[in-house]
Amino acid sequence: MTAVATAPDFVGALNEYQPLLRRVARLYCQDADDRQDLFQEMVLQLWRAWPRYVPQPGAKLSTWLYRVALNVAVSNLRHRTRHPAPGALGADALQVAQAPEAAAFEPEETAALYRAIARLSEVDKAFVLLYLEDRPYEEMADILGITQNNVRVKMHRVQEKLRQLLVRR
Repeated sequence: MTAVATAPDFVGALNEYQPLLRRVARLYCQDADDRQDLFQEMVLQLWRAWPRYVPQPGAKLSTWLYRVALNVAVSNLRHRTRHPAPGALGADALQVAQAPEAAAFEPEETAALYRAIARLSEVDKAFVLLYLEDRPYEEMADILGITQNNVRVKMHRVQEKLRQLLVRR
């Protein structure tokens, strides 16, 4: 009965924060199918956790959603690293299989940024995502479970890594 009673609230939150979840998936998965799989896994895990979600005074729902989504994304990445997919398609088969719009709508600067972000560690990607989402350091600290000073230090280091990666491209 609880899941049914909270379903409209969950669906409303999911509709509102779907772009947030898709951005997390975009940072952790390069392939469109993998992104969709990760997005679906995030939705499933959020649904499972929804009955236990208790809003805290002054806390944002987005903070909780980020925490769950990032945990799912990092777990998914670790699983894919430990259990890589079967061998890659040959160049000819890959060319036929790729959707023509895969890179057509992405400006070169954006594509270069995503390539640089892809080279960062799992944790560094989370910092970049939250930074690009204009999340305040206080919220980033809550989401990541660290102090605001630690967020500042790590953000500075991640920004420097990105600068170096973008200069080398």
